[in-house]
Amino acid sequence: MSRMPTPFEQLADYERRSLAHVAGEPQQIINANLWRGICFRVGQRLLASSIGEINELLVPQQLTHVPGTRDWMLGIANVRGNLVPVVDLGRYLFGQRIQSTDRSRLLLVRQHGGSVGLLVDEIIGQRSVDKEQRAQAQAEEDEHLMRFVEENVTVGDQRIGIFNMGRLTRAPDFLQAAL
Repeated sequence: MSRMPTPFEQLADYERRSLAHVAGEPQQIINANLWRGICFRVGQRLLASSIGEINELLVPQQLTHVPGTRDWMLGIANVRGNLVPVVDLGRYLFGQRIQSTDRSRLLLVRQHGGSVGLLVDEIIGQRSVDKEQRAQAQAEEDEHLMRFVEENVTVGDQRIGIFNMGRLTRAPDFLQAAL
């Protein structure tokens, strides 16, 4: 009869197995020609940003209001001891506040000098876009999104705007949250 491993032995086994896999090894790359992103909804629009641009997905945090800021700046959240500004992405992009629900999420995005939390209506999930879908992509027509959406692709029956977080976090008006 074999004995059950202790909790410590189980953790040591998990660590040994996880260290045996190195990130980026060829067997882990499904297809180098695929763009992979996190799809999210802001208002009626589906947008996706590269997996590499989004550091973390969080349930909305309790916020501390910061006086003298633009209406799209919701406040500051404490994320594991770090103060992170939180922006209502719907209000910033379209002038319409996101109604916080149990599906709302914060996208934690790195910017110069720290991170910023972007409140979105919901996370749809991971999406992959291949070369053929990129070749058939359409330009963005919404003037609110033109400077951030590189192109619009069709994945299944969904039209998704490829949203560049780097452009957002470097936009002069985004950097000027103070009134």
